[in-house]
Amino acid sequence: MKQHSVQRLLLVTNPHSGAGRGDGVAEAVLAVALAGGVEVAQVRAPSAAESVEQVAAAIADPARRPDAVVCVGGDGLMNVLLAAVAHTGVPLGLVPAGTGNDLARELGIPTGDPRAAAEIVLRGRTKTIDLGRIESAGATPTWFATIVGAGFDARVTLRANAMRRPRGPLRYTFAAAAELMRGYTLPFQIEMSGLAPGALDNPDDAHAVIYTDAVMTPIGNTRTYGGGMLVCPDALPDDGYLDITVVGAVSRLEMARLLPALSAGKRIDHPSTKRYRARRITVTASGGYATADGEPAGTLPVTVQAMPGALTVLVP
Repeated sequence: MKQHSVQRLLLVTNPHSGAGRGDGVAEAVLAVALAGGVEVAQVRAPSAAESVEQVAAAIADPARRPDAVVCVGGDGLMNVLLAAVAHTGVPLGLVPAGTGNDLARELGIPTGDPRAAAEIVLRGRTKTIDLGRIESAGATPTWFATIVGAGFDARVTLRANAMRRPRGPLRYTFAAAAELMRGYTLPFQIEMSGLAPGALDNPDDAHAVIYTDAVMTPIGNTRTYGGGMLVCPDALPDDGYLDITVVGAVSRLEMARLLPALSAGKRIDHPSTKRYRARRITVTASGGYATADGEPAGTLPVTVQAMPGALTVLVP
């Protein structure tokens, strides 16, 4: 970790985050920053593209370049801002105000105390983490910081995003129960290159292709999605690799039994589950969807690449 002077902040807000909590959280952050004598500029753009454009312009302008960009929202807003802050060296601070807030959880940032999160930003302690780069059918190549969903989990996320109730992580549980009523197993092809040592039975293998029927194949730079579901329990955000969890063709009953444990943040070591670690992963399944940081990311196939040290973040 390094120490970073924070005298000028760019505060980016999604007022619709967390069922409308974004504005109130932003006011708390602003109060903490001003009390600390920190200069604050704000971005409240009407669209994701305009938010990225405004943040990128500020970073590129020596007269306005912030010491940190602060995301007041959830993983969706964080994902949008990656296009502006990746590889710039400008730290990204997180003040959670969304539904899942999984990157904040991974970094140890409190999700229910905006003043405490703002104080973490002002302390200026930074860490460099990896990002992932995803290319998928029907979507522009983009960054992600947490997990790419592929298959059943992506469908659950897309359904949850369209739901208004219940609020919070419980929404994902309800969405999963609804999706279980549909066909949920697909024939997957998984191609991995740059495998971590010992990722397969033969430790000398650097490349592998796997064919299997599976429910889902989440690919993680971090460990959780959906507000704490531990789907890639061994993932590290600074090891230069991505973890993939392959959940095999379990029955509806078995899946129904696994979901409550996942929702509770428990590690799942089911016999039908296998885990691998690689630098580049391509997942193909006809009719499958993908999400990245909980946002739509097109349809399968997707190719995902680890991008070491791409993001600087502010941490406790």
